Amino acid sequence: MTRAASPAKQRLRLLSCNILAGASVQRYRQYVTRSINAVLPGRSKLDNLDLLAELLPQFDVIGLQEADAGSLRSGFLNQTRYLAETSGMPFWSHQPNRPVAQLSHTANGLICRLEPQAVIDYPLPSRIPGRGALLARFGDDTHGLAVMIAHLSLSAQARAKQLGFIAEVLQDHPHAVLMGDLNTDAHSPEMRHLFAHSTLQPPENPVPTFPSWKPRRALDHILVSPEIQIEKVWTLPQAFSDHLALAAEIQLPAFPALRQHR
Repeated sequence: MTRAASPAKQRLRLLSCNILAGASVQRYRQYVTRSINAVLPGRSKLDNLDLLAELLPQFDVIGLQEADAGSLRSGFLNQTRYLAETSGMPFWSHQPNRPVAQLSHTANGLICRLEPQAVIDYPLPSRIPGRGALLARFGDDTHGLAVMIAHLSLSAQARAKQLGFIAEVLQDHPHAVLMGDLNTDAHSPEMRHLFAHSTLQPPENPVPTFPSWKPRRALDHILVSPEIQIEKVWTLPQAFSDHLALAAEIQLPAFPALRQHR
């Protein structure tokens, strides 16, 4: 009898990036001196997005936070779509969350080489509405991969509710990834609650991502369930916003390969 070959394990590269609607901030004072950039479009924002787009083909799944969904500050450009098309990545989706008249329209974004089976929008609990999480499912329900992209609130109380909600959603997915700007470090009470009520694992060595010009705080995270192995984690050297983009290479369990577009 010939033994059937075991399915090969699959490696994926992930990227989480808070892009601040394309704005580049390199000092705290620039939040004030460049505040006009928060509401007006400019060539510098497009140049910044073009530099990021050059790097995206290195990755399989990209999660964006603070992308603009198409308002005055971006020149009415859907930045997730622009990055996907400029980089030549085949699949994209976005989750507009917080419109402010026509001045700004913040969104979470998904760009990927894998073809999603489903993409689901979840509003997150918050005293001020406008936070959301975007869940992409790849492959079948039993052996597939679930990737959630989130941008959490500044308030610890709101983050606790949001992470509790995320833990509840992800408990139905045995192979899960949570990535995004979670606005807190891995040792905060709300993060400890997440780890206690989900299969997501604390990071072994959190990587500082904020502020991008002198990173001191690990506010951006790529968290995985136990059967997914993180082989390496790093930040991109370029500062595309006030956060450094966080990258990870993961190894999935040996289940049927996910469909990739090459």
